Amino acid sequence: MIKEFRDFIARGNVMDMAVGIIIGAAFTAIVTSLVGDLINPVIAIFTGGIDFSGWFYALNGESYPSLTAATDAGAPVFAIGNFIMALINFLIVAFVVFMLVKMVNRIKAATEKQKEPEAEEPAGPTELEVLLEIRDALKQS
Repeated sequence: MIKEFRDFIARGNVMDMAVGIIIGAAFTAIVTSLVGDLINPVIAIFTGGIDFSGWFYALNGESYPSLTAATDAGAPVFAIGNFIMALINFLIVAFVVFMLVKMVNRIKAATEKQKEPEAEEPAGPTELEVLLEIRDALKQS
């Protein structure tokens, strides 16, 4: 059983998946930092620092000064603002990932073009040469 487990782990698919997960986790940290530390502050400048996370509705009908106060009091809360902020952050992250993937695909396509030698046409007679041969053959007969 240990030999089978070792063979399973040593397969390329498992190792590729493990590398993919590790790289994915590192990439997630980079994208999260890019969005949170660089893009969101720029957006905050243009939106006046609006933060929707304080927008909530307490379902028990009482009024609370903040979302934290409502949740600490154990009130059921419809946190509209948190959902809006999560949606905005998702759209920003999705756009950043889209741009990064687009850039990587462009670089990948450029390297593939450099690797592929252009296929040369087979060196055969041109249309004019064939027509001249036919003409000459007809003259001889």
